[in-house]
Amino acid sequence: MSARTVKRKGASPKRRSGQSRPSILSRAAAALPISSATLDRLLNGTLVLLVGGVALVGISFLGLPAMAYTEVAEAAGRAGFEVKRVEVTGIDKMDRLTVYAVALDQHSMAMPLVDLEKVRAQLMTYGWIADARVSRRLPDTLLVDIVERKPVAVWQNNQELSLIDADGVVLEQIAANAVPDLPMLIGPDANRQTGRLATLIEAAPALRPTIAGASWVGHRRWDVRFRSGETLALPEGDEAAAKALVTFARMEGVERLLGRGFTRFDMRDPTRFVVRVPEGVRKAAAAAAAAKAAEQSGVAAPEDETEKARREAETAALKGDA
Repeated sequence: MSARTVKRKGASPKRRSGQSRPSILSRAAAALPISSATLDRLLNGTLVLLVGGVALVGISFLGLPAMAYTEVAEAAGRAGFEVKRVEVTGIDKMDRLTVYAVALDQHSMAMPLVDLEKVRAQLMTYGWIADARVSRRLPDTLLVDIVERKPVAVWQNNQELSLIDADGVVLEQIAANAVPDLPMLIGPDANRQTGRLATLIEAAPALRPTIAGASWVGHRRWDVRFRSGETLALPEGDEAAAKALVTFARMEGVERLLGRGFTRFDMRDPTRFVVRVPEGVRKAAAAAAAAKAAEQSGVAAPEDETEKARREAETAALKGDA
């Protein structure tokens, strides 16, 4: 063989010195949708949290004072793990700024020191909030998810108006000129009877559009008020009240009692149905009936007593002047 160097077939050329392929971690980091600076910050912060966690375990094991825990947590905050943003979801009626104020009411903005249970407990004191979930999203965001109550009625008590939900919880007080189109419940503890009233109205759904509200009378029965101005007095007891309301709905469907000038229907006694009309309407109806009867009998129609007294007084005054 000659001393000539024979290149083997298929051999790859040597790599130039100084050129190396990127590692798998480098390629994975480049594929992430965040900047390298942010990634470095997260990695550094994670390292701080890991070291801090180990330190906290040691502090707890050795029984060192809470001040040491606070110092470690503050160090994590200085590393970037501190509250800078609050994201609130689920808010519709309640003031959003109130939620922000509660979430940011902290002794320290360091993430490990934020008392999530305290934030939730404070939020739950507001009537609008049925439930609240508070959590951290590292490195710097508090998440607050609110479940609001829904107003179903207006409660009038002690000359105050309040929005209430289906459980009778007071959501907030409202002004008389800002009352929404909701049924109005009147009387002490009437808000606690919201569910019973809803069940009662369900017994006669045809009357629902005509009902303006109800008064809880004597902590034992309902007076239902209609949009046309009348009041229906119902008997005590859920079953008796529902039966009376169904009976009235049937009568309304046949006789059209609402909107005819009556002021009150009384069905407290299941054997009687009492109707009250205004004084002026009653006198006018009586006068009309008397006039019709007089006309049919061929005699003069009776004169109204008030008008008769007025005329007699005028006649006496004229005689005195003469």
